[in-house]
Amino acid sequence: MARFDPYENNGGTCVAVAGAGYCVVAADTRLSVGYSILSRDHSKMAQLADKCVLASSGFQGDIKALQKNLAAKELVYEHNHNKKMSCPAMAQLLSNTLYYKRFFPYYAFNVLGGLDSQGKGCVFTYDAVGSYERTGYSAQGTGAALMMPVLDNQLKSPSPLLLPARDAVTPLSESEAVDLVKDVFASATERDIYTGDRLEIVVINSSGTHREYIELRKD
Repeated sequence: MARFDPYENNGGTCVAVAGAGYCVVAADTRLSVGYSILSRDHSKMAQLADKCVLASSGFQGDIKALQKNLAAKELVYEHNHNKKMSCPAMAQLLSNTLYYKRFFPYYAFNVLGGLDSQGKGCVFTYDAVGSYERTGYSAQGTGAALMMPVLDNQLKSPSPLLLPARDAVTPLSESEAVDLVKDVFASATERDIYTGDRLEIVVINSSGTHREYIELRKD
């Protein structure tokens, strides 16, 4: 007997790396169901505030609904407070939004990257029901298990249990971080059938945001 299943994983991988004065957020553009590729040019990213970008992997229907919900709440915040929402504030809003739907969750695995009020890079990583953590780097999606060991090896974030607390931002320069992100995606694309086609990279720094694309494997 056929069973109703409201969820489907459309694959793809998202990565974010925070530095002293920048944040790099990247995701591939492949949209898949099983062994079929529905689109080779589907962006998994949304710019939510001035210096804040959300990258999401999972079920694209839920991801679009979540992005619209957050964009509407951010607009209300902007009208009420006469300023854009900061990245840490958006991180808390995203956590609350996901937790509110915990009994029928958004099937979305999110990485939020941007700059905090001091101009330092920040990355927030989430599970599907809103539990989140601020880290120096993170990966979510079907290729995350392939990428995280490489990121751990290259970036070695200090333990949050260390006292006094150490800064979680990565020691790399902006261009080195972008090169590292390109390398981990090129590597994961070789092994993960749901990651590929094109890589979209957004770099957020004090001068604003800029976007670049590189080609990945198409098979």
